Amino acid sequence: MSLSRVYTAQPGVLRGDIITIETDLSRGLYSFAIVGLAGKAVEESKDRVSAAIKNSGFISPKSDNQKVVVSLAPADLKKDGPLFDLPIAIAYLLAAGIMKTDIEKTLLIGELSLDGSLREVRGILPAVTAGKKAGFTEIIVPYNNQEEAALIDGINIYGAKSLIEVVNHLDTKRTSHALLQVTEPTEIKEHWTDTHIRLEDIKGQESAKRGLLIAAAGLHNTIMAGPPGTGKTMLARAFQGLLPPLSKEEALEVMAIHSLVGNLEESISSAPPFRTPHHTASHTSLVGGGTTPRPGEVTLSHRGVLFMDEFPEFDRQSLDALRQPLEDRYVTISRVKGSEKFPADFVLIAALNPYRGVENGSTDYAASMIDTYKNKISGPILDRIDLWLNVPHVDYDTLTKKSGNSDETKWARERVTKSRERQKERLKGRGVPVNSRMSSRELEELVPLSGEVKDLLRQSSVKLNFSPRSLHRLIKVARTIADLEDQPDLTTHHILEALQYRVKF
Repeated sequence: MSLSRVYTAQPGVLRGDIITIETDLSRGLYSFAIVGLAGKAVEESKDRVSAAIKNSGFISPKSDNQKVVVSLAPADLKKDGPLFDLPIAIAYLLAAGIMKTDIEKTLLIGELSLDGSLREVRGILPAVTAGKKAGFTEIIVPYNNQEEAALIDGINIYGAKSLIEVVNHLDTKRTSHALLQVTEPTEIKEHWTDTHIRLEDIKGQESAKRGLLIAAAGLHNTIMAGPPGTGKTMLARAFQGLLPPLSKEEALEVMAIHSLVGNLEESISSAPPFRTPHHTASHTSLVGGGTTPRPGEVTLSHRGVLFMDEFPEFDRQSLDALRQPLEDRYVTISRVKGSEKFPADFVLIAALNPYRGVENGSTDYAASMIDTYKNKISGPILDRIDLWLNVPHVDYDTLTKKSGNSDETKWARERVTKSRERQKERLKGRGVPVNSRMSSRELEELVPLSGEVKDLLRQSSVKLNFSPRSLHRLIKVARTIADLEDQPDLTTHHILEALQYRVKF
């Protein structure tokens, strides 16, 4: 009897932890114990592993009188998921002397079926990232996960369909030795999101379209208010198509998060995520949580859009929980068993209907909201909104008029791209990509204000009682408007337009 050691990884949000699996065999009545803070899925792996080993043509662990102890280190880190099956099986085969090989630089990931075949698992991307950082030279994953794993370059990825394929690959002294093929690197498809709804499909609402163009250029949080059926949801869907493709680093961040929760779409691309939680969604599903903290919608919309239709109908607790991610771009989930810090850098697009019953659109928005949604949306949340867009009723003539600009979306994308380039140049070396992410210090250093602009801001601040945050957000919106117009300096014109979009509540 002997001892063996293999390695795997426990995936997390944007990161993973290397897990050392040690297996010890000793004489005695049969037992199979897994120690090291193993979750239920890991505990159950001993039965899957035993059956997979037997059905792959090897002697089952249950056939001998022996004690099998599998240790998962570090012992104080929670281990969860079925991806430990393959490394536990290989560790047993090594300890039992059934196979002999040196796998100090090999990372093993995969769930085993009872017949020995490998099933795809969640969290491959962060697990592979952890393996590369730890210095492993090759990683063996289930065949259906190899495309996702190959997104990480600089390391050999092998996709295996069964346990016997892995054994034949690793053990060079077996007569059936056969190397697995290295998976070709996966390219991320860079393209704009093609939505079913485009700007040119929406009749009227030119002011709202202009506001969304500004929001897309600077990633500004936006609220759309108007009667039912005026196009708020359509505008939000069209907004998705105005966001430029993500960079490779950003796309990998997004896919790592979605890989962990198991909803990474078949199409690997650079499109920003677009999440639309229903207003009945629980607090935990929105901001994250659970006994073992898991990411919620604010994290799943990282680097993309969180669209919250019927905004005031969400639970008050959930809305107030948006304060931290809207300000700090991350959310902290604290539980007795530990805390997690999840990324949540998204742009919020909210829609609300301040009316009840049939309305003709003539009711004053602000007065109607105070009556209908009193105490539903807190001041600190509204203070974090950059743009308030009115979406009023559209008259019959406008609705039936033929659209004159069939390339409105293409034109808007060009404007957003040029604006982003100007912002990138201005913010080079600052660690922020767009105007809305500037700190107060960066705003002071990078956005000089003329005397005329300062006078206008002073008058507006006194009259409208702006908070410091509101004033800074106003300047950021004005800076984005200037970037869209290719203007190097802010003018009163830009400030006055930004004032039109101030929160009206």
